[in-house]
Amino acid sequence: MMPIDQKRRHLLQAILGAPVIASEGLPASLAVAAPVASSEPMQDTSQPRQSLPPWQPGLLDIHHIATGRGNATLMVLPDGTTLLMDAGDTADGPETSFEPRPNASRRAGEWIGRYLQRRLRDTGGTALDYLFVTHFHPDHTGDPTPRSPRSGIGDYALSGVTDVAEIVPITTVVDRGYPSYDYPTVWKAPFATNYFSYIKSRVDKKQDVQRFQVGTERQFVGKGYHAASQPFSVRNLVASGEVWTGRGEDTIHMFPPLASLERKDYPNENLCSAGIRVDYGNFRYFSCADLTSYTYDGDQPWRDVLTAAARAAGRVDVATADHHCMFDGLSADTVRLLRPQAWMIHTWHISHPEQVQLERLFSERLYPGPRDVFATTVMKENLVMNHRLLSRLKSTDGHIVVRVAADSSFHIFVTDDRDERDTIKMVSGPYQASRKA
Repeated sequence: MMPIDQKRRHLLQAILGAPVIASEGLPASLAVAAPVASSEPMQDTSQPRQSLPPWQPGLLDIHHIATGRGNATLMVLPDGTTLLMDAGDTADGPETSFEPRPNASRRAGEWIGRYLQRRLRDTGGTALDYLFVTHFHPDHTGDPTPRSPRSGIGDYALSGVTDVAEIVPITTVVDRGYPSYDYPTVWKAPFATNYFSYIKSRVDKKQDVQRFQVGTERQFVGKGYHAASQPFSVRNLVASGEVWTGRGEDTIHMFPPLASLERKDYPNENLCSAGIRVDYGNFRYFSCADLTSYTYDGDQPWRDVLTAAARAAGRVDVATADHHCMFDGLSADTVRLLRPQAWMIHTWHISHPEQVQLERLFSERLYPGPRDVFATTVMKENLVMNHRLLSRLKSTDGHIVVRVAADSSFHIFVTDDRDERDTIKMVSGPYQASRKA
């Protein structure tokens, strides 16, 4: 075990850009983070600040990408397999949305594609292995307008997912609705039909598209590009109201038959979101996009799909506060069941996050012990209104990178989203994942 003074010296060297030599058993890619037991903001300006150390084989990296325009989460699995969960790009204006990150010179999907290219350079890859589209809302897929440019490789406009596809080849696309896209109804909104046109173009070219299979851990499988010393897996938890039970590949269906519902009571798109749990050694990560728990104040209990997914997933180490930590997201039971050491919030709108949700995240009545909360891009209006709670967040602006080592320890980096240098703003950790029941 490295003495604490030596650990701090290593951190200082890393912050100031001096050479960092990894201690025995500690990958150089983690040396910048290993010394600290709590958050260390990178505040020194006399020396160049360090960029995020490259991914190395045996690490699990989870990048919560901050564009100010929607969700995008890139996972680099321990063997170098890459999985992008959503690529949103909303057309909302500056009155209600965070300013574009890094800036407005490119569309959000373009910035996401370029972010992927940097990570692929680390792995030696040339293509994104999996694009996982959780549901068909613009802050997860893109929001083309009549002014949006057209693709050079298919008959669709460029925004979000399609911008990414224009920049980085994608081997497999997985979503909740392929091939029929008719549950609970047929989408006719331009943002959805544009995505479906992209899927049609892929099918016409005989490129792989798959329907998300709830309950399995055999859909997002490692490609084996590099050796991984510990087993890892991606478990499909939920989609379209179908939820894994936690046993084998068994599932249950939460939604009543549509014929028994009035049209106004059909499950909405957020409620149909797909979600996953990622396991690496003792470490677990939970994310279910915009899945919700709101039941119209108990009138329709079947709508609490998020809590059912959390129950199947069990205790985790890092979790997203789903649906941007809005009023209908996490129930008290969801928080109680997941009880992570760190929460991630995808924020971009003036309403993200919401007060009651933040109260639940921090509540030691729901589960004991410390926990850290991070958000991607919180608008200044929300920072003022919710200062009492938001002042407790570790970060409210920046890419959030969870890096997990083979021994199930992990660190959380926040990197600057105002340019493409991946400059470290702060490091939090080390955290230690423990064996789950």
